[in-house]
Amino acid sequence: MGRYVTVSVKIPSEVKEKLGKLGVKPSKLLRMSIERELKNLEVAKIKEEIERLKPVLKKISTEEATESIREDRKRR
Repeated sequence: MGRYVTVSVKIPSEVKEKLGKLGVKPSKLLRMSIERELKNLEVAKIKEEIERLKPVLKKISTEEATESIREDRKRR
C-alpha cells in the first residue's frame, strides 16, 4: 500500500476506554477490520460471478478446457 488517507469514525467513549485498558489501538483495529471486510466483499462478488457463469461453464467439457489450456501454454 502506498498512499494513505485519513478516515474518521466516532465510537462510544466506553468502547474507547475498554480498548485503552486492553492496550488496543483503535486505528489498527479499524484498519484490520476494514481490510478484512473488504476482502470478504471481494470474495462474495467473485462467488456471485462464478454462479452467474456456471451455466456457460457447464457447456464446456473437461477435455475442451484441458486442450484450450495446453494450446495457450504452447503460444507463450
